[in-house]
Amino acid sequence: MAETTNPTLKAAAYTAGGTERDRVDLPVDLFDGTINMPVMHQAVKAFMGNQRLGLAYTQTRGLVTGGNQKPWKQKGTGRARQGSRRAPHFVGGGTVFGPTGRKYNQTVPRQIRQLARKSAFNARAREDALIVIDNFNYDAPNTKQMVSLLSALGVTDKKVLILTDGMKPNVFLSARNLQRTHVMPYSDVSTYHILWSDVVLVESNALGYELAAIDEKPRAARPKAETKSRGAEKAERKTAKAAAKTSNSHKAARKAAKAAGKSAKPKAAKSAKKTSAKKSAGKKKGK
Repeated sequence: MAETTNPTLKAAAYTAGGTERDRVDLPVDLFDGTINMPVMHQAVKAFMGNQRLGLAYTQTRGLVTGGNQKPWKQKGTGRARQGSRRAPHFVGGGTVFGPTGRKYNQTVPRQIRQLARKSAFNARAREDALIVIDNFNYDAPNTKQMVSLLSALGVTDKKVLILTDGMKPNVFLSARNLQRTHVMPYSDVSTYHILWSDVVLVESNALGYELAAIDEKPRAARPKAETKSRGAEKAERKTAKAAAKTSNSHKAARKAAKAAGKSAKPKAAKSAKKTSAKKSAGKKKGK
């Protein structure tokens, strides 16, 4: 059930700015290649069970309000005898054998938890999904710097677990707004968190050794797309709206002129007909 490999595992190493370093050897006492699947399953199941509150609760016939009076007399009605309207077979009655709240807590021995955590680390290291970062020295929270590091590592679209050497609030605040990134101290990590992530970033000091500082390599700047200022965009919108209004007014004027022309033609024809009729009538009278 447990897989073991003796060769020393190596991991990729980077600086906090995203500059690649030489691959480093992982500590042999922790990364010995042991992967125990049943132990990891037990640890994850216990962790998820301990997160449950177990608040499901139903009322029995003794807890439902009402039902103190006999619904009808014992004899003479022709119906079956009943003692309370809160019996389980009545609408609004109590529930039989329903959930009344329970605890899902599970306790796992310390040695099993340690073995499961070790197996999870070995699984990520064998998948080449464990990356060592030399040092997280953030003077202030900087989400932009964290995003640049993740983009340099090519893990922006993956679930990333960042393990720091002790509590580092600035690192936590830098990644708090990133949906798929979780930051926590190395000592607090559990098997569930390691298996949840696709990539694990570990600070070198947390593993027990320190990497020498190196100079950051300048990264090629991405070509910026041509962007317009808000004022220019607003001015363009206003001009477009004004042009649309003028075109609409011209169209309306044309339509009104056409309608006026059409209405004037029938009136002129009627007046012409009337004058011609009057002339013809005058000629007949003269004759």
